[in-house]
Amino acid sequence: MTSTNWTVRPERYDSPAATALRFDYFDDVASRYYGRPITADEVDEGILNEGLDRLVPPTGQFLVGRADGEPAACGGVLMLDAERAELTRVFVRHAHRGTGGAALLMDALEEAAAALGARRMVLNTRLDLVEARALYTRCGYREIPAYCEGPYMEVWYGKELRPSPAGRPA
Repeated sequence: MTSTNWTVRPERYDSPAATALRFDYFDDVASRYYGRPITADEVDEGILNEGLDRLVPPTGQFLVGRADGEPAACGGVLMLDAERAELTRVFVRHAHRGTGGAALLMDALEEAAAALGARRMVLNTRLDLVEARALYTRCGYREIPAYCEGPYMEVWYGKELRPSPAGRPA
């Protein structure tokens, strides 16, 4: 078995690689939600309505993970207030799951949130996204009371973050 060389770096949410990953993310979660494959038009409509324009410093950050140089994972952090960041759009392409990229992505997202000033990370997800829920639990997230509401929010998680080293981004 060969190992995968992962890199995770900030990238604009609307770059070609990030857009393709967000397309795959939306296709995956929406198809599971509706119990059928969704159309490319439905994915495009969902992507248009994401409202990710705040995923740039100082209000947020979007990261892309590459496996052996190929875009394979993504995620974002969005500052909710002075101390809390929300984890969003965490996704690893199916072909790259189980290769260590998800844990590296989560570490990088937590570091990005801390660099933006967050002391706590929160997130919401659906009960049927069992792989995501298992990842969050492995990374130290615990269920918390709801901090927001919406049609696709069924369970909420939170975690205290390590402070970013003073004077340099995490």
